[in-house]
Amino acid sequence: MNGMDQEHRRRLITQAEGLVQEQLGGDSSGHDWWHMFRVARTARRMAEVEGADVFICELAALLHDLADEKLVEDKEAGQQRIEAWLKDAGAGAGDTAHIMEIIRNVSYSGGHGAPMRTLEGRIVQDADRLDAIGAIGIGRTFAYGGAKGRLMHDPTEEPRESMTREEYRSSGGTAINHFYEKLLKLKDLMNTDTGRALALERHKYMEGFLQQFYQEWEGESPLLRKPQ
Repeated sequence: MNGMDQEHRRRLITQAEGLVQEQLGGDSSGHDWWHMFRVARTARRMAEVEGADVFICELAALLHDLADEKLVEDKEAGQQRIEAWLKDAGAGAGDTAHIMEIIRNVSYSGGHGAPMRTLEGRIVQDADRLDAIGAIGIGRTFAYGGAKGRLMHDPTEEPRESMTREEYRSSGGTAINHFYEKLLKLKDLMNTDTGRALALERHKYMEGFLQQFYQEWEGESPLLRKPQ
């Protein structure tokens, strides 16, 4: 690849960053510009480790939520806008097709999404899922629940074991139940060795958080136990 190609790719990344900041800069549901920034940075670093196309991974990660049905009324129209933007920005036909394939399939969708065909797609999906777990994932879970008016926790409401794609998108539920309905399942759904190693670390952090959460919910602490 010559210097002009590298320069053009870097310019596309910069333009995509501006587009995402413009469209999602004010989001408060955990799907804001900084989510895209983190996913893109993680995807770039994972691509370097896994030997994938760094440009494809970074650009797809930056754009992946611009057509998410949680954020736009018409997913198909949102995807068409992204594809048109890529063409107008000068992305090649092959790169555009690859990026759009990733964007169309990256979503968790209640665990019903199609498998990613390419290494780049698997990396972007892993990076997106990694941002849903660990310390950042905990913060995003409560941010999203608050934005949607959902309860933090209700001990009388059991987590749902399985949901259709439509139920996953349309149903409510509590923030704590979301851990059991999605987040704690993600470590077993990673595509790459790098993703699996990172997910295991973040999964353990969430388990420790939930243990502390339930202890505080019940007002329990070793400091509150009576001397024997």
